[in-house]
Amino acid sequence: MATEITNIPKLPELSRKDFVTTNDVRWCPGCGDYAILNSLQRTFAELGVPRENFVMVSGIGCSSRFPFYMDTYGFHTIHGRAPTVATGIKVANPELSVWVVTGDGDGLSIGGNHMLHLLRRNVNINVLLFNNRIYGLTKGQYSPTSPFGTKTKTSPTGSLDNPLNPLLFALGAEATFIARTVDNNPKHMMETFKAAHAHQGISFVEIFQNCVIFNDSAWDSIYGKDNRDDQMLYLEAGKPLLFGKNKTKGIRLNGLSPEIVDATTAPADILIHQPEQASPLYSQLLATMGAPDFPTPMGVIRQIQRPTYDALIHQQTAAAKAKKGAGTWQELLHGKSTWTIKPT
Repeated sequence: MATEITNIPKLPELSRKDFVTTNDVRWCPGCGDYAILNSLQRTFAELGVPRENFVMVSGIGCSSRFPFYMDTYGFHTIHGRAPTVATGIKVANPELSVWVVTGDGDGLSIGGNHMLHLLRRNVNINVLLFNNRIYGLTKGQYSPTSPFGTKTKTSPTGSLDNPLNPLLFALGAEATFIARTVDNNPKHMMETFKAAHAHQGISFVEIFQNCVIFNDSAWDSIYGKDNRDDQMLYLEAGKPLLFGKNKTKGIRLNGLSPEIVDATTAPADILIHQPEQASPLYSQLLATMGAPDFPTPMGVIRQIQRPTYDALIHQQTAAAKAKKGAGTWQELLHGKSTWTIKPT
């Protein structure tokens, strides 16, 4: 007869308030970061993870103040280096839920090289990339995601740089979970954050975020009240790609190219969302869709499985110990090729 286990400790119930610090939150009034912070605090309270197991890691930028505003463990690192610190934390203690908060400048310019290797290694952590198409903290210079021709203090006659697509960047690094959400939809943000946390492997979430001072209304053409029905495509696994006020428009393939069709007359041709596709071709199609020709996809774009870097590290270490023994620090430092110099 099986023995019933009755002494398993229950995790304390958490609320958003458990993740609110006593620090004054100092962003510009109306900044999209406030909504993201609120949504993340509410999400953490619902994940069933002990509060002491959360770690926030950031670099430099407005978004990088998150470790000060989340009542968890945290590291405010140097510009662009949050991915390396986060990797070390996760490898040292795989039980931790590690979250990197970064911006389009911190994560894709100064830290682009570090971000690429974090994604390709498939470390089991979560990356939230705030994309406001500008450098906010340093007062409005153009960023890697600024549209061609953007006029700023550092590009007074218009930027000549071709903008970087964050989702294509993540796809190029073969990230196993890629998603997008927006700062003015708390419900969708929370759903996306929960999906990212549940994924075993790297999760990369781009968040359209508004900088009210240096790039106000950057995303209004997509998620503004008058535009969002026709300019946003919410993705649901196993469901057709439909959009419009009454979901009367759909996306189908014409050869290798997407096209918009009347969903009421050609429902059989509408593409079905399949984020688990191993080939990146479907995800690339979604990542390149956007204004003005197509609606912008929102939700989980790619979700596949691959062994995680941190798990492989520990498996490799265990195998080495089983074969050669645990070893000592003395042996590690001195090795087998040492010699002693005797005074003459």
